[in-house]
This record gives sequence, structure tokens and C-alpha cells, in this order.
Amino acid sequence: MRLAREPPPTTPLTCTGRLQYSKYMNTLDIAIDHEVVVIGAGFSGIGAAIKLDQAGFHDYVVLEEGDGVGGAWHWNTYPGIAVDIPSFSYQFSFEKRSDWSRVYAPGKELKAYAEHCVDKYGLRERIRLNTKVVGASFDERTNVWRIETAGGGSVTARFVIGATGVFSQPKPPAIAGYESFAGTNMHTARWNHDVDLRGKRVAIIGTGASAIQVIPAIAPVVDRLTVFQRTPIWCLPKPDAPLSRRMRMLLRWVPGAKLVTRILSQAFVEATFVLGAHFAGTFPSLGARGEGASRKLLREVKDPAVREKLTPQYTLGCKRPSFSNEYLPAFNRENVLLETTPIEAITPSGVRTVDGTEHAIDVLICATGFKVLESGNMPAFVVRGAGGVNLEEWWDANRFQAYEGASVPGFPNLFLILGPYGFNGQSYFGLIETQMRHILRCLKRARAQDATRVEITPEANRRYFEEVLSRRHNQVFFRGSCATANSYYFDKHGDAPFRPSLTLEAAWRSARFDLDDYAFAA
Repeated sequence: MRLAREPPPTTPLTCTGRLQYSKYMNTLDIAIDHEVVVIGAGFSGIGAAIKLDQAGFHDYVVLEEGDGVGGAWHWNTYPGIAVDIPSFSYQFSFEKRSDWSRVYAPGKELKAYAEHCVDKYGLRERIRLNTKVVGASFDERTNVWRIETAGGGSVTARFVIGATGVFSQPKPPAIAGYESFAGTNMHTARWNHDVDLRGKRVAIIGTGASAIQVIPAIAPVVDRLTVFQRTPIWCLPKPDAPLSRRMRMLLRWVPGAKLVTRILSQAFVEATFVLGAHFAGTFPSLGARGEGASRKLLREVKDPAVREKLTPQYTLGCKRPSFSNEYLPAFNRENVLLETTPIEAITPSGVRTVDGTEHAIDVLICATGFKVLESGNMPAFVVRGAGGVNLEEWWDANRFQAYEGASVPGFPNLFLILGPYGFNGQSYFGLIETQMRHILRCLKRARAQDATRVEITPEANRRYFEEVLSRRHNQVFFRGSCATANSYYFDKHGDAPFRPSLTLEAAWRSARFDLDDYAFAA
């Protein structure tokens, strides 16, 4: 890979009111609302805002659809919700907490962590809540993005950072009669806490990451819980435990303690997903050991017929696995029924399977996940770049791709936190910091050169896309038996747009990619 020096440091630009910057900000001297617009106030948007401030880019605004910050941790409040990697990894490297209650923190602590970061770094006044973005278009005449919001408003900016993530658009089940159900219906991503499940007949559709947490949390209180499973999930032992007061004190006061726990945690996550998924051909024993640990955990299910139904028939890693010590034992309860017969329809009073059996229920819970790589989610609004090209249509025609997961040719001044082939599956916080390092190098070069247009070259994008595709032969997605996994990892083209690299490589490249891979123009 070609290397490039960083541009020399420059004095941060300042302004009063609407921007009236010189050549760098506006060649036509047209007022622009902000230098940068960040879309989304989840951890991606929070991390982007912090890093912008630290780099001297103070004129930005964060637009957030919801009425609070935290993204997935604001919207998802279902019973049992918690992180699925150790908390020591699921946090910013520059803002490590010492007071997590558990190794795998509950969701409310992640929501509190988001609020803490917003307040500590002074972001509150720069975040516009209840502001849904419905479109974004690039004006080639002025090199300015216009972001349209619900209600007819708009914001203009030189640069846009997409920080919307993929777990933002809940996916209802595509089942006949879904709207006809007369009881209480809710999605795990929009949990209704006014509903009392005690003594109720409950059905839950799905056995993915959310269901694995919800099922053991509600099973003890409901009258009957029917779990409708399409595809079983690999469930691994969860090395979770409460963090004692003594442990928290050690983390807080002993020099280097937080760093050591983070390094150990990162190594664990790297081994359990990154190496196993992206280097399956190099380290085949990792997947075998993982499956062995999961099969051992399956022995806790007493009924052999139920155990067989809960056993995946695809390779570990094809679909997002999960960690739980309570999920599989929940099926030993007399009031929990596993139903694997396909659903024919949802009726006003329950769920009918193709064999004619109707399960009468009071509450229907949809643990059916999110749109992820489907149309209408990446992004969840229309983005039009140079020449009015629609980003979603461009990806449909050319496959999901983005240079280092951050930039797409033909879409100048637009950067992505979670673009195709940007995330390698390790800690999402690591991704945020890696991508912001990449983005800030571009923004700094633009300032140094008085450039108003920054665009990845088609050649650089092609080179990166060919590189990631050349590595896929070693990934479990293209080596294992994934045909029956029903995994959201795969897009409509049959690609699994994860970054096939170690976490350290991704971080290294974000600091050293050749800035000349971008075209900077006045």
C-alpha cells in the first residue's frame, strides 16, 4: 500500500453565525449552515462529534430522528437486553469506564454511557433530536450537500458523515395476516413497557440475538411461551459475571488496569469472531472449537427432540452467533414450547402453522431483526450524489462497495462510518474510531489545500474492492455450509460485505492510506 504524509497542521477556521468562509468553505460565497452534518446520534454520531471537536472542526450539527441519544441503545429496551461482547471492548478507547456492573453490561448502562459521553464532551447543544432525515443531495455547482428533514426543513453543509448504523429500521415478519392480530403486538426494537406479560399466553417469532435475551427473561413470568423458530442459532457459553466493588475499584485506581482488561477483552473478541470468520481457512480449529462448546451447551436441553431442533445445520459464523447461559435451559421449562413448523398465517387470535395447528395467544412479540442490507436501510433515505445518481441504485447496479468502508465514487464530500467492507465484526467502537481517523485525514487535507470537493477516485475504489474480494476465499461465509443459515450477513448479490482483515490492520490502514487516492478540488 502506498503511504502518504499528513498535511501540515493548520489553524482551525472560525466563524460567527452562518458560514461565510473563504475559498475553502464556499467558492460562490453562499451561506452554508454548517461545515459538517453528522446524521445519527447513536455511538457512531457521538464518536464522530467528539473526534471532530478534538481535531478542530467545531462547526457541525448532529441530526437524530429519535427523542434521545444512544441509537440502538435508546430504541432497544426489551427485557434482558445486554451487550454481546465484553463491556471492556464495547466502549471508546479514550473513554474507558471502570464502573460497569457486569462483564457484559445491561442495555441501560450503555444508554447511560451514551448520555455520559454527550455531556462530558459538550455535545448536547450540537444535537438536534426529533429530526428525521428524509433525503440528501449534492449540488455540484457549489459542492454543498442539502439534507432534507421531515416537515420540510433542510440543512446545508460542505461535508456529510453518515452515522446511522444498520440496526435502525425494525423488520416486521412478512407473514399473511400480520396486521389482523387482535391482541398486543410489538417488535423487540420498540418494546411496550406498558404491557404486563404476567400470566399471558405469549408467542415470539425469531430466535436471533434479541430473542436469545428476551426468551429467558420473560419465560418465568408468562403463562405460556411459544417460540417460533425458522433457523436455530449457534449459542456459545457466555463468560459473564458481576464486577465486584473491589474489581471496580482496581479498574479505577490501579494504573493500567483498564488498559489490560481492554487488551484481554479485545483478544477474546478477535479470536471468537474475526479470526474464525475471516481466517477460517487459516484457523479451521477455531470454528470447530466454537461448535464443540456450543454442542456441549446444547446438552443442557433435556428433551433430545427439542435439542435436535435447536442444533444448527450450518457452519458456525455463517450467521451471527450469540452468547448466553440462560437461553437453551429455558426450553426445559414446562411453559416454553419450541415450534419449528413453518407459520402459514397470523390470525386475529393467534398463529397458525402449515399443519393447521393454531396457537392461541394474547401477545405477539416479533424478534425478527432489522432490514440491515435490504433496500431502504443503507441508508434509510434517498442520497443523490454527483449527477443526481441515487446511492442505493448505484449499489444495486455495482454491488455494495466503499473504499476502506468510508467513501463511494461519485458521492463527493460524503463519508460513512459503517460503509460496505468497513466493519470486520470486532468492536463497533473500534470501527467508529478507525473510520473517524480516516475521515479526519481527508478533512484536514481539504483544509490545507482549500479544497471544497473531496472524492475517492474510481481507480482507488476498484483496487480496494478487488482486494477485499480476493480475500473472501478464506472467510467462513464462502467456505462453510451457509445456504440454510438465513443470515443477514449476505446481501442480494450474495456478498457478505464485512472487512476481511484483522482489527489492527484496519486501524493501521486508516492512519496510512494514500491520501492521493482521493481527488481534492477547489
